Amino acid sequence: MPGGKNKMVRLSDSTAKFTYYDDDGLLVGWLEEYPDYRTQGKTLDELKENLKDIYEDINAGKIPNVRKSGKLLVG
Repeated sequence: MPGGKNKMVRLSDSTAKFTYYDDDGLLVGWLEEYPDYRTQGKTLDELKENLKDIYEDINAGKIPNVRKSGKLLVG
């Protein structure tokens, strides 16, 4: 996404990549592994907390029918 930034969110003992952009002063972002689930925050810290909440909800099974992405070695 043009203007998007890639960062890492610290999630207990692991990390997750996320992308975000500034939409007129509001930061909008999503976890790279779960691009269908977007959240927002007024600050980067607030956005990261909201992303952690999404990550925890997905991994606790609170969100049904989650599409995931992955990498495939083809050669």
